Amino acid sequence: MLTHILIQDLAIVSRLELNFSRSLSALTGETGAGKSILVDALGLALGDKTDADTIRAGQERAEVVASFDLTQCPAAREWLAAQALDDDGECIVRRLIVRAGRSRAFINGRPASSSQLKDLGDLLVDIHGQHAHQSLLRPNDQRDLLDAYGGHGALAARVAGAWREFRTLDRRFTELENAGTERAERQDLLRLQVEELAALALTPEELSTLDQEQRRLSNLGRLQETAGRLLALLAETEPTIEDQLRTAGVELADLAAIDPGLAPTRELLETAAIHTHEAASELRHYLDGLDLDPAALATVEARLAQIHDLARKYRCFVAQLPELLETRRVELQSLDDADQGLEALRVHRDSAWAGFSAQATGLTTARAAAAMRLGATVTTAMQILGMAGGRFAVQLEPLGLAAGAGGCERVAFLVSANPGQPLQSLARVASGGELSRISLGIQVVTAEVGSVPTLVFDEVDVGIGGGVAEIVGRLLRRLGEARQVLCVTHLPQVAAQAHHQLRVRKETLDGETHTRIDPLDGDTRREEIARMLGGTEITRRTREHASEMLSRAAAAGRGE
Repeated sequence: MLTHILIQDLAIVSRLELNFSRSLSALTGETGAGKSILVDALGLALGDKTDADTIRAGQERAEVVASFDLTQCPAAREWLAAQALDDDGECIVRRLIVRAGRSRAFINGRPASSSQLKDLGDLLVDIHGQHAHQSLLRPNDQRDLLDAYGGHGALAARVAGAWREFRTLDRRFTELENAGTERAERQDLLRLQVEELAALALTPEELSTLDQEQRRLSNLGRLQETAGRLLALLAETEPTIEDQLRTAGVELADLAAIDPGLAPTRELLETAAIHTHEAASELRHYLDGLDLDPAALATVEARLAQIHDLARKYRCFVAQLPELLETRRVELQSLDDADQGLEALRVHRDSAWAGFSAQATGLTTARAAAAMRLGATVTTAMQILGMAGGRFAVQLEPLGLAAGAGGCERVAFLVSANPGQPLQSLARVASGGELSRISLGIQVVTAEVGSVPTLVFDEVDVGIGGGVAEIVGRLLRRLGEARQVLCVTHLPQVAAQAHHQLRVRKETLDGETHTRIDPLDGDTRREEIARMLGGTEITRRTREHASEMLSRAAAAGRGE
């Protein structure tokens, strides 16, 4: 649920911080005070489109930070974990709007895209109002809500799993069946390629050896000339380096007898002479074994030419030829096995379809029963929400061959807001107020199975009053006992039913207009309810009426 929000330099808000608790909170205030600013800010934090015009005049950027407790929202926790954005059960969403650049978003301190904000927002908050998108308008969410209401979500999950299994088998079968003569032609080509690559018998080790041997054989003259010259310097040209080192060592030995400090230097010269002798021996051995056969170079270059020709033919790097051979072998084996496995795959696929059909038929039956119950329950709620004679129904439209993971039918919520009007799609209801109240009725009757923890109702009481307004307030209060509910309202009957009330008002400081929101309690709440009842003139009687409304709502909440 939403626990905290910070709004900075948005519209006419300079800075605003609010903490929230579970249950129903009502936002009230005079017309034009900016009651919907909190709803707008929350929408921005969760991915709504925005532009620089939303930034407070004279400022270069606006910011909204919303914090959520995910204890009761496993779907959001799983989504965050899948996106590598989780942070120990808490979620902080930040939206930054910059006048001179693009807006930026962050989830738990890490950059996020607007689509990620929207996906997360769909799991955290459902905004109901005349100008807000609603999950109840999305066909897939209508289907999921019906399944949750009917208690057959597990069956729906099994149907989806059975469909995925069938589709995997069906795609594989189709691929093999459609191959036809192309498969045979491919097999012939692969056999030729495998034979050619296998005959090359190239290994990574051989390739490295060939490259090294080619370099050696190509430079035989240089190797022989340079090695011979160095051998002569070390041990064959008078005086040799070895002789000079030994002579120097003898002279230093005489001097070391006079000054022992020269003993280490003498030892170094003796060691150098020994190493020089060994190096000369190694060079003689190397020169004796140096292969000067010109045919050896031709053999190596012919082998390398064969390898490079084949690499050009297959349009790959030389080092990839062994891997290419293995890939072709695997593909050839797969095609050789295809004919034998095609019939077995057909049987397996048909069995998977039968399993899907059986489970989907059971789901259709369960949905039909739940659709009747949900339609009747919401229709009853509509009668007390100011839509007497209105009807609500859940339509199951068979999909035929278009059946899929969602089952064999499309679920659609239909409504007739007034007597004599035909049922039509919920998304096509003309009145935003009616749509909000219908949504309220659906949310109330499905509160125990809904998955979105925070519900926001923006002006759900448009066009109603009197007893209907009080009923709306009671329904919202009832809904607030199961979920977190925020309601923007101008009706005292609704505000009095709230567990918490927040007053939105404008004030002018230093010639600038600001919006502020204050929690109300006790006398301040009674005064706000009285203002909503009496307008500009608040009398003792108005205050008494406000106190009575608050007392009656509190008593109803206690079950008195």
